[in-house]
Amino acid sequence: MRKYGKEIVIGFVPVFILFLQFAIGINMMPFILFACIAGGLLFMAKSRGHLATVGGDRKSKTSVPRQMTFEEIGGQDHAKQELREALDFLVHVEQISKFGIRPLKGILLTGPPGTGKTLLAKAAAGYTDSVYLGASGSEFVEMYVGVGASRIRDLFKEARQKAEKQGKNSAVIFIDEIDVIGGKRDGGQQREYDQTLNQLLTELDGIHTTDSPRILLIGATNRKEMLDSALLRPGRFDRHIAVDLPDKKGRAHILHLHARNKPLDGDEVNLEKIAEESYGFSGAQLESVMNEAAIYAMREDGETISQRHLSMAIDKVMMGERTDREATNEERERVALHELGHAIAAELVRPGSVSQVALLPRGGALGYVRHNPQQDKYLYTKQFLEGQIMIALGGAAAEEMFYGERSTGSRGDFDQAMSIVRSMVESGLTELGIIDASMMTPDKWAAVNGSILNDLMQDVKMLLEANRGVFLSALDVLIQEETLSGDQFRSLLQQFSTEQPLLAQ
Repeated sequence: MRKYGKEIVIGFVPVFILFLQFAIGINMMPFILFACIAGGLLFMAKSRGHLATVGGDRKSKTSVPRQMTFEEIGGQDHAKQELREALDFLVHVEQISKFGIRPLKGILLTGPPGTGKTLLAKAAAGYTDSVYLGASGSEFVEMYVGVGASRIRDLFKEARQKAEKQGKNSAVIFIDEIDVIGGKRDGGQQREYDQTLNQLLTELDGIHTTDSPRILLIGATNRKEMLDSALLRPGRFDRHIAVDLPDKKGRAHILHLHARNKPLDGDEVNLEKIAEESYGFSGAQLESVMNEAAIYAMREDGETISQRHLSMAIDKVMMGERTDREATNEERERVALHELGHAIAAELVRPGSVSQVALLPRGGALGYVRHNPQQDKYLYTKQFLEGQIMIALGGAAAEEMFYGERSTGSRGDFDQAMSIVRSMVESGLTELGIIDASMMTPDKWAAVNGSILNDLMQDVKMLLEANRGVFLSALDVLIQEETLSGDQFRSLLQQFSTEQPLLAQ
């Protein structure tokens, strides 16, 4: 009977209303109208209540099944050390209370995408044996005013409740892309994300370091300059930790971590060499390199991953997948000479820097030269930057040598060269001396670009013209084989150098 109680009531009520209306003569229309209005108001109240409490229904990423450790994160030794020091304020409570140290309320992780900021936050929760709650800044932005602020309140409330439920003394809240809700305010207080930021500031101020469980907020952004100063001040985000791109040692560590579950050809694969060739790659890109290499090996039905698969994976991550563009013979020859111009200029300016010369369409390029930096550099001299410009102009110079004109394939090279010139001007490395770039007019930029690029174009033309025979000896090989390794190319270059000395800068 109980099972069908709802159906019985739904069927009985209309019959009872019809009986009262027609059999007894009672006018039921006012009652029906009142019931409709009351039902509509009740529905609106429930909907509004759902919006107000939507933060409590959010799918927060809590208490990861397996706690991550700092040892599982490669390439961020400085960031890990600084983060451990900050987290010790949660771990060694008695020691910090002895010195009267206030535990930190917030830690801001800044750096390029893919460098491991989220992994560091998860490792922080494992290091402190805390409950972990993860969210993205976009989850707190809604068109309804007050919803974002409500979600912030519910997030901190949820962290405390889960910590108490699991018997933890602390909880780590991680908000990725915090610049979405923490951007600079312009005075308008009616916008949704302004109210969300105000609520976040209020929650940070309300974190009492003596309370249990303690709450630690970790934010991550790659646009620190956009954050509001009220959020960055001490007492809210007390520590700002830079999570930069890994150096060569860090890249090798990351590659070894991601190679643990992959069948590498132990006799051939040299991950240190791959780390050297992947200069400027983030941790996410290095993980993608290992994954793409495994995919290449699987496509070929191979048993292991070889060095060739890893090199192909670097090219794919850097430039995109190989395309099916079919160029004419004339275009292939022009592209080959263009890329050889880059490669010869690179070897003459910086010997041993060419890793591969390829006549394969990838992404938007019909061919490319992959360079192999000898060591990571963070400071550049005028001579080094001028060498980079000469390498960039080498393709256009080679086309002029053999065809008497350039093609649209040099557009990207010129953009790169002009970007280097801009860096030289802003660093005071030109004849203009130390100058504020904002004082430069378009005419001045055109003049300095023309002066530097034209002079270096003449230098690279002379350099390539003296080695014209290298083009002729390498052109047929490149067109036929489509790729030349750095060693193959240097061998061809050395063969010609026995007949005519190579020029070097």
